[in-house]
Amino acid sequence: MDGLTVAELLTLPRLADATVLAGASGLGRPVCGLNVLEVPDILPWVKPNELLLSTALTLTRAAESAYGKQLGQLIRDFDARQLSGIAVTGGGDELPAEVVELADELGFPLLRLADGVAFDEVLADGFAALLDRQNRVLAQADALHEAISTIVLGGGGLPQIAGEVSRLLDCALLITTPDGRVLAEEDRGGHHVAAGLVDSSGRVLIERLRIGVQPAPDEHGEAAMTAIVAGGVDHGRIVACRQDAALPPGTVQALERVAIVAALTITKELAVAAVEGKFRGDYLRDVLTGQVPVDDTVVQHCRSLGWDIDRPMVVLVAELDASEPSKPGVPPAGPSVVHRSQHERFVSAWQQVLRARDKAAPVVGFSHEVVALLPVRSGDQGRMVAELVAAVSGDRGGGRQSFSAGVSRRVLEPSQIATGYAQARKAVSVGRRVRGHGSVSHFDSLGVHRLLSLVPDTAELKSFAAEVLGDLATDAAEAADLRTTLQTLLDTNLNVAETARLLHFHYNTLRYRISKLERIVGPFTTDPNLRLDVALALQVVQMRGI
Repeated sequence: MDGLTVAELLTLPRLADATVLAGASGLGRPVCGLNVLEVPDILPWVKPNELLLSTALTLTRAAESAYGKQLGQLIRDFDARQLSGIAVTGGGDELPAEVVELADELGFPLLRLADGVAFDEVLADGFAALLDRQNRVLAQADALHEAISTIVLGGGGLPQIAGEVSRLLDCALLITTPDGRVLAEEDRGGHHVAAGLVDSSGRVLIERLRIGVQPAPDEHGEAAMTAIVAGGVDHGRIVACRQDAALPPGTVQALERVAIVAALTITKELAVAAVEGKFRGDYLRDVLTGQVPVDDTVVQHCRSLGWDIDRPMVVLVAELDASEPSKPGVPPAGPSVVHRSQHERFVSAWQQVLRARDKAAPVVGFSHEVVALLPVRSGDQGRMVAELVAAVSGDRGGGRQSFSAGVSRRVLEPSQIATGYAQARKAVSVGRRVRGHGSVSHFDSLGVHRLLSLVPDTAELKSFAAEVLGDLATDAAEAADLRTTLQTLLDTNLNVAETARLLHFHYNTLRYRISKLERIVGPFTTDPNLRLDVALALQVVQMRGI
C-alpha cells in the first residue's frame, strides 16, 4: 500500500500545529497506518510504517515494563521495527534529553500534538488521508491500465506501452528481458536512467534492484521494478526511474498493471516469432547445409524474408558452454517462476544485438547453436565480431551463461555460404577444445589444431605429449616455466641470442636451460624430427579442452 510521509501527515488540520521534538531528518518516513499505545507490552503489536500515538507517561511506563526505565532502548526497538514515528500528547517536554538526542541520531520522528487534540481526531484525519491517497493511486493504476489496454487492442507493442507509461508516470521507463536486455524504453520527461543501472553494453543491471520502490543506485532519485510473469514463466522486468526526484505514489501498483498487459504482449510476440522463426530457420538451415543450391532465386527469396546475403560476410556460429553449478542465476522474480531456457534467451540476445546493427543480417537459432551471417569489410571482421560478442556477453551478469563462437573466412559469394558454415562450426568446436569455455575462434587462426582436433581420443593426445615432453608435460610451475623457454626457442628458430633477449635471460643462463631441456626431451636442437614432435606436444599441452 502506498501511504503518506510523516511530513505529509503534518499538513493535516489536526496535526498542523504539532511540534517536531526530534528526528526531523526522518520526516520522509512512510506512514501506512496509525496505532495507539495503550498497553505496556506494545512491541509485539507494532507494525512497520505505523505512526504510534501515545502519552509521555504511557511511553515511559512501556519502557519500564520492557527494559526497566530504559526509554532509549524502546526507541531503538521501535526504529528497528521500522515504525514511522511517535506522536505524544502533553508532556512531550518531559522526555529525557538523551532520548531526544537518540531520536535525532536515528532520524526517528518524535512529535508533540497540540493541546486539545484527541487521539480519535488524529486517527480520523489520518485514515481519511490514507484512504484518499489509496483511492487516487488505484484510480491512476486503472487509468494507466485502460490506456495501455487500448494501445494493445489497437495493435501497439512494447515501445508504445513504454511511451504511454513514461508519459503518465512522468519517468524513464524500460522493459527488459529477464537478464536486463532492453526490449523497449522511453523517457518523455527527461528523467535519465541512473548510470549505475546500465553497463557498457546497454544491459540494465536488474540484479542491483529488488521488486518495489527503492533509492536509485547512485542515490539520486528513485527506481522501481516489477516482474513480467505469465503462465508461471518469467518474461522480463519493468523498471521506472526518476533522476533527482521521487517516483509518484502508486508507481508499483501501476507497474504491476502494466506488467499484466506487457506479459500478454510478449507472449503474443513470442508465439508469432516462434512460427516465423521456424519457417525462416528451416529455410536458412537448408541454405547453410547446402541442401538448397544458392542461386539468384535463393538470393531473392532471402530478400523477401528481410535478409541480404548477396554481399561479403562471415558466418558466425555461437554455442552455449556447459553450465557451471556455482554460476549465479537470475534473481528470482517470485515464487514458482520458471525462467525461459538459457538457449531461448541466448538466441533472443543475438537477434536483438544484431538487429540493432543490421536488420538485413540473417540470425537464427537452431537446437544447440545460433548462426549469424555478418556483413564485413575487408580487414574489419575481427573488430566487428569482437564488438558483437561483447554486446551479447555484457558483464556476464543477470544469469547469463558463457558461450563459445567460431567465425568462418570471408564469404564473397552467396554460393560459398555452406562452406563458411562448415568452417564456423569447425572453428567453434576446435576453439573450445583448445582454449576452453568462452573462446572466440576464427577458422584462419586454427592452424595445426585443426589436425589435432581430428584425434577423437584425448587420452592418446595426452599420452603423446607426456612421452615427448616427459616432466615438462606436468602442471608444475617449473615445468610451465621451462615450456615457455622451449616454445620461445622454437618461435625464434633456435636463435639463442634473440630468445635470451625476449625472455630477459643472460646468454649463459639460457645455454644452461637449453642443456637442461635436452636432458629432458632429447637433442631437439639437432634433430628436426624431434623438434617437430616437441612443437606438436607443446600445442597439445596448451589445449585446455582435453
